[in-house]
Amino acid sequence: MSNPLELQSKFDELKNQLNYHNYRYYVLDDPTVPDIEYDRLFQQLKELESQHPELVTPDSPTQRVGEAPLSAFSQVAHEVPMLSLDNAFSDEDLESFNRRLQDRLKNPDDIEFACEPKLDGIAVSLLYVNGQLERGATRGDGTTGEDITQNVRTITSIPLRLMGEGYPEVLEVRGEIYMPKQGFERLNQKAREAGEKTFVNPRNAAAGSLRQLDARITASRPLQMCAYSVGRFDGGSLPERHTEVLEQLHQWGFLINPEMAVVHNISGCLEYYRRLGEKRDSLPYDIDGIVFKVNNLALQQTLGFVSRAPRWAIAYKFPAQEEMTQLLSVEFQVGRTGAVTPVARLNPVFVGGVTVSNATLHNRDEINRLGVMVGDTVVVRRAGDVIPQVVSIVKSQRPADASEIVFPETCPVCDSPVETVPGEAVARCTGGLICGAQRKEAIKHFASRKAMDIDGLGDKLVEQLVDEGLIHSVADLYRLEASQVAELERMGPKSAENLIAALEASKSTSFERFLYSLGIREVGEATARGLSRYFGNLDALIAANEESLQKVDDVGPVVAHFVAEFLRQEHNLEAIEALQKAGVHWDDISVEERHEPLADQTYVVTGSFSLIKRDEAKKLLQQLGAKVAGSVSAKTHCVVVGGGATNNSKYVKAQELGIQTMTEEELVALLQEHGVL
Repeated sequence: MSNPLELQSKFDELKNQLNYHNYRYYVLDDPTVPDIEYDRLFQQLKELESQHPELVTPDSPTQRVGEAPLSAFSQVAHEVPMLSLDNAFSDEDLESFNRRLQDRLKNPDDIEFACEPKLDGIAVSLLYVNGQLERGATRGDGTTGEDITQNVRTITSIPLRLMGEGYPEVLEVRGEIYMPKQGFERLNQKAREAGEKTFVNPRNAAAGSLRQLDARITASRPLQMCAYSVGRFDGGSLPERHTEVLEQLHQWGFLINPEMAVVHNISGCLEYYRRLGEKRDSLPYDIDGIVFKVNNLALQQTLGFVSRAPRWAIAYKFPAQEEMTQLLSVEFQVGRTGAVTPVARLNPVFVGGVTVSNATLHNRDEINRLGVMVGDTVVVRRAGDVIPQVVSIVKSQRPADASEIVFPETCPVCDSPVETVPGEAVARCTGGLICGAQRKEAIKHFASRKAMDIDGLGDKLVEQLVDEGLIHSVADLYRLEASQVAELERMGPKSAENLIAALEASKSTSFERFLYSLGIREVGEATARGLSRYFGNLDALIAANEESLQKVDDVGPVVAHFVAEFLRQEHNLEAIEALQKAGVHWDDISVEERHEPLADQTYVVTGSFSLIKRDEAKKLLQQLGAKVAGSVSAKTHCVVVGGGATNNSKYVKAQELGIQTMTEEELVALLQEHGVL
């Protein structure tokens, strides 16, 4: 680029772009591009300035860390500038860094490096005077930050007073405030339940939490701080090595990173980088690289600084976990439980170490939250083995022909209606028994011990039978022949005959087991038992409307809707009829048999049992009509306490409320009296 006007124009364009992204990132906490895009632009500007140093100006992003702080907070001038770090993006970059060190240090044979994970959070400065926290500030533009003292005081990993002894009169500690992954997920789940906007990633969540004007909001957020260096230090003395300084800070009450290590030479740095890269996704916090520092503080002083970064440290970035690309189309996949998931088909992009062409959009609510349309430029995130997902859009780059994403009304696999229940985000196919996408899971559930209890029909055998095309529905199980089964892997004539015998035996079942085996949403064993005892037979249940279904104990509007909708679908009725034609049968429950001597009574079962399994005791109580609860209340009829544990909290509460209690022996006698044991 030899034309001076073109050169100046390119330089101005890069400056403006970076300044705008700095403003979005540091000031508004609302970045519009992923970090990798910012790093790419920054590298272009650095290369341009290195080739044309006459273009460098004081307002260049290479001469400072970010933009001005938020005006809502008072400003703090850093007594010692909080500089940024130079970045390495390849082994060659790291080796070049090492050569520069050797040149300045007259080619030492052995350089000791401190290695620390680069936490993806917010850099802060904490000032302690006579051991007491006096002030907290953000890095801001490196010279001036924001006073966030009241907020940092709410973070439990930040000591309000230093521990131990030997600390200086004035101590400035620098560190990274971040949000652990688990806390981030809890925060977003709470926001989703409240119908509020979720955070894109833990870094944004930490920034948004730290810059709250109301410190009570900050206190409610799961923030932590990890110390990584010392700024101002008046009085006393520091150890001679950086890692020893951090260990000293740890003794004074600061959290330091447990993954910190000391290595020798650049080969040790590269080995550490690869080891932490493999471990990255299992760490409880996000990291975006490794920081390598010359460990000897005297050598750090010798090496000194450039305008915006120390010569003795570098951040080796991991491959980007976020990238930009275009959303080409959206397809809908049906999962094994019937969940209909929108899948973004993308212009292939390299992110997280692999080429990504598909990403999940989760559900309709997520699409609405993102405001995403087909044709948009989107930010895609991939972390390790996690399924790539679209996390945001670049609305400024939306094309004129962008189109809305429309959810299907019928299942793309079996053409059954797709339903979204009020209060749920997931749309589901209603064709559980006949949908090809759900076939394997439906058959596994049908054959399970608590359902039809088909001995020998395990998950792997079900998958083989479906994959070989021997069965397409639950009714097909009863058409299997021993000769077909014997030819499957790990099967033989005897095993095949045993399976056919088990299938034959399973044809004789109970109404409640049959209902449970159908896999109706939210219909577990207790609900199936309640439905079977209330209606007595299949015809009465099919004829029931949602209002009458709710007369059954523990069946509310949602469960009633699921049951009624399932039994309304023609394909489900056809599947039930096919099972009956195959020989599956049960005895209907007469009005007399529906008599339940413990109806309207609530039991709580607690403690250890030896005469009968506790789960079995609960089932037998339910068989007699009782409701079995997990906690004691004024509505509890009786608390059964096993093991004679009179110090049991539920026993104590029963005594306080004057509720009847019963031993295991007394429960067994009751069950025997009513003929169920």
